[in-house]
Amino acid sequence: MRHEEEGFSSGSVLLAFLLGGMVGAGLALLLAPQSGPEIRRKIKEFAEDVKEKASDYASHAKDKTVDYASHAKEKVASTVEKAKGMYEEKKSAIAAAVEAGKEAYEKEVHK
Repeated sequence: MRHEEEGFSSGSVLLAFLLGGMVGAGLALLLAPQSGPEIRRKIKEFAEDVKEKASDYASHAKDKTVDYASHAKEKVASTVEKAKGMYEEKKSAIAAAVEAGKEAYEKEVHK
């Protein structure tokens, strides 16, 4: 969270690094002097590798998102429970104050 406030999150930096590496490797494959079938084979292997890494990264991002959502849900539930407790405390205190005020008023009226 702290890095996000300062600029880029670590996830976006990692993604940029991986994508840059993949683009560089792809260009190296295309520019290297090799035969057509050899280049096609390497491009196919490279594409499969990229697909696997992207899938791993997406899975990792999904897991982190689920973890963050779960943690946030727990925090919200805890905060709501605390708020309910405080509400009940204040409600009781106000009810007692109103009752005391009524009793004091009745006392003054019957004097």
